[in-house]
Amino acid sequence: MAVHNAQEIYDADVESGALSGFRVGVTAARKAEEQINLLERRGAQVVWAPALSVDPNRVDAGALRAVTEQIIGQKIDMFLATTGIGTRAWFDAAEEWGLLDRLLETLGRAEILARGPKSVGALRRRGLRELWAPESEEFDDVLEHLRGRDLTGKRIVVQEHGQSLSMVAHALTRQGAEVINVVVYRVESASDPEPMFRLVETLADGELDAVTFTSAPAVAAFMQAAGSVGLRDEVVAAFQADVVAACVGPVTAAAFEMWGVPTMVPDRSRTAAMVKMLQIELPLRREGLLVELAGGHQLLLHDDAVILDGAEVKLSPAPAAVLGALVANPGNVVSRQVLLATLPSGTAGSEHAVEMAVARLRSALGTKTIQTVVKRGYRLAVAS
Repeated sequence: MAVHNAQEIYDADVESGALSGFRVGVTAARKAEEQINLLERRGAQVVWAPALSVDPNRVDAGALRAVTEQIIGQKIDMFLATTGIGTRAWFDAAEEWGLLDRLLETLGRAEILARGPKSVGALRRRGLRELWAPESEEFDDVLEHLRGRDLTGKRIVVQEHGQSLSMVAHALTRQGAEVINVVVYRVESASDPEPMFRLVETLADGELDAVTFTSAPAVAAFMQAAGSVGLRDEVVAAFQADVVAACVGPVTAAAFEMWGVPTMVPDRSRTAAMVKMLQIELPLRREGLLVELAGGHQLLLHDDAVILDGAEVKLSPAPAAVLGALVANPGNVVSRQVLLATLPSGTAGSEHAVEMAVARLRSALGTKTIQTVVKRGYRLAVAS
């Protein structure tokens, strides 16, 4: 990523104190202590409010054992592993019941698809190998991979990932498959909503620099909490302004699209990578940004000033808002819907308004600075 601190006072390799003076909200329930420790080691002040309660024991163990025995007694053609925690918990439970060897033997004869690296890891830990997994880690791409295939008569086991996958089962059934859903755990809202309400209020009051999210259900629970206290608009506005919505992966980030919230996602879908991203990003936002553009140009943003190759560029509010969203995601595509949501109030609420703002921005910065990605949106042309 071709983005540097304008004053060149920040060393990205230094952990201690890199986030001193920053307040970060953490919404994770699972492995929250690990994430909090990573942030606090770097000097961040952490506000923890678990959005969810993940408790595998809430699922009826008898029902899980029954479906496990049902699967063992049949020929399984395909197994879709959707999460690492779910796959591990299922196999651990089967081991306690003395059914693991037979379950692994049954699944080992099937075509195995995994949604992402965590489910891949859980499979390989037990000696199973996936035949395919999408780079995106999105379940939609798993379905796309299967779309068009004749699944008539195929028996498919789907390990649910905390939320019902009934629509997935229905889609596969329409292709002729017989689907067996394995419910290992359910994701529910946190039993005590007060910490989440306080986190929402803290964000709306402008007292946070970033909030981290590690699952799409956590995003949904957070936005539901914001709506419950009448602060959803304020929360969205804060994220669109200068608070970082840090998401561990693209699936989590996708949950924010309906709200028009810009997100940041690390290169690797790992908690440590997300914290490292914040370690770099937050100081840059405070000190000013120097963006190296394609073609050898340099763009400096500091406070409200925009300086291109040493000369200040005057931008009206709409192009400035678009530039802010693009700079927050350098080199990445930002959809027209997200850009539209960043435009100042009073701007015509249509994608044409985005096109006009982009046109004015290109006029000010150069036509090659902003690239159009057909049917997806726009991106800032940064140096490789």
